[in-house]
Amino acid sequence: MRKVGEECGVFGIWGAKGDAARQAYYALFALQHRGQESCGIAVYDGEKSEIRCEKDLGLIPEVFTPERLQKLGNASAAAGHVRYSTAGSGSVENAQPLVVRHRQCSMALAHNGNISNAEALRRRFEESGAIFHGNSDTEVISYAVIQARRDAETLEHAVEMAMPQLEGAYSLVILTPEKLIAARDPHGFRPLCMGKTADGAVVFASESCALDSIGAEFVRDIRPGEIVVASDEGVYSLETHCGGKGHLCVFEFVYFARPDSTIEGASVHEARQRAGAYLALEHPIQADVVVGVPDSGIDAALGYARQSGIPYGVGFIKNRYIGRSFIQPTQIQRKDAVHIKLSVIQPVVDGKRVIIIDDSIVRGTTSARIVRLLREAGAKEVHLLVSSPPFKHPCYFGTDIKSREHLIACRLSSEEEIAKEIGVDSLGYLSVDSITKIAKNARCGFCTGCFTGKYPVNIEGEACLEEGATA
Repeated sequence: MRKVGEECGVFGIWGAKGDAARQAYYALFALQHRGQESCGIAVYDGEKSEIRCEKDLGLIPEVFTPERLQKLGNASAAAGHVRYSTAGSGSVENAQPLVVRHRQCSMALAHNGNISNAEALRRRFEESGAIFHGNSDTEVISYAVIQARRDAETLEHAVEMAMPQLEGAYSLVILTPEKLIAARDPHGFRPLCMGKTADGAVVFASESCALDSIGAEFVRDIRPGEIVVASDEGVYSLETHCGGKGHLCVFEFVYFARPDSTIEGASVHEARQRAGAYLALEHPIQADVVVGVPDSGIDAALGYARQSGIPYGVGFIKNRYIGRSFIQPTQIQRKDAVHIKLSVIQPVVDGKRVIIIDDSIVRGTTSARIVRLLREAGAKEVHLLVSSPPFKHPCYFGTDIKSREHLIACRLSSEEEIAKEIGVDSLGYLSVDSITKIAKNARCGFCTGCFTGKYPVNIEGEACLEEGATA
């Protein structure tokens, strides 16, 4: 039931044997689920001093035709990006990587996350003479780095100096003619990992599935607060801002990440199945079949079926030629996308008590439409279970949940009221306690602020709702 938006996916490679643009293309294709609004690839060929970039609105195969890839040439290094706009409008001006040509440095910057104090920083930079060409927080990051570069020996030290100014979430890949820099915010809100290809190129990516797509070996996750530099001299780290365990957005395991990815040592696929098993323990229901909403609800449904003993059924067919509808920026676009996206397999649900499992409910409108499809296909009962707790609070770190007015769990005071509005016989959410346990043995803590109102960092002017309160 697509209604949550995520922000971006980033990729970088250094030391490719002339095929950096092609490698970036395949890696970004693997990360397409993280953003379908715009995409871009910036390259450096190792001979000329300039960085070249191609980017536009649209999907990877739409933007990067063979002719456009050819324009990027035989590059040895690249930075790439797929975007969903959680901060800044969906215009080509805000497409990334953001290429900056300044006397202090030349760089292409790709960013996954959200800078919660971006507006305050932007005003400060504008007062000192900065001119902004777009309205994304990525441009704010670039100015913070450029400003710090005046007093820093190297660009990586400029990033190190800029980081304390940047509040919120950021996993960065920065390409320059001399090096490739990867950095992750000290709280580790968004994932970032490092790998190596068979011919020795160093790669960075939002998810390990991007490494798999180009045959690269996973090396490790970038630590919260760490800056990793890859150049012709080798790889080294700056760890000034390291030390914390991190607070990865738990929704990476619930929905954002691809199921074949491993994040902080935990399998996304197994985490989602574990969430379904916890749902079965918390919400036992008498039913005939368990179905999952494609794609991220399927693993949870399998976990529920295995734990409960109720048969799993393939209840929906997904149109594979339409993107994840959560990625559509407006409600009208989301509505149109859902309308043509799913079809019910009638024999699976006709005359049966159906448990339907999905990852979340935000607004509730999409959920109601899918429930109506099941009713029309003959389902005798429809019970909706959600593999995450109810959204009751805004997210300030990159998830597209900015205000309570659109949150059904805030607008309605009980699960019974929500169930009635959606049109289900019963409704159940995964508990906050259980969701923090789904990624077994993960080497990090988790941010659950959108569920609890308790954030890893102080959010000025934000009065947190108590559990169960309404907006």
